[in-house]
Amino acid sequence: MQKNRNKLSRRIKLIWDFRGPDAHEIAVHHEKHLSEYMQLEKLEGLTGHQDYSQAHSMAYVVVMETDMIKVRDALIPHRGEVYQESTG
Repeated sequence: MQKNRNKLSRRIKLIWDFRGPDAHEIAVHHEKHLSEYMQLEKLEGLTGHQDYSQAHSMAYVVVMETDMIKVRDALIPHRGEVYQESTG
């Protein structure tokens, strides 16, 4: 039972990748829409964007696993992963 409880309390990072010369600007803009969605739906979580290179950026939202299916189905991310907070 403890294993299932831990699984449901995990946070999931849903990711949208953008490539090309405007990848950074598109990721920043997409993050704004993700933030608006989270507020509109009254969901807790965080949003952000990250640059991998000049031609590859991503926008992301981190939600509780219990909300993941709702957000995934509404926003159709490119991929997802279990969120790991960095420690430094």
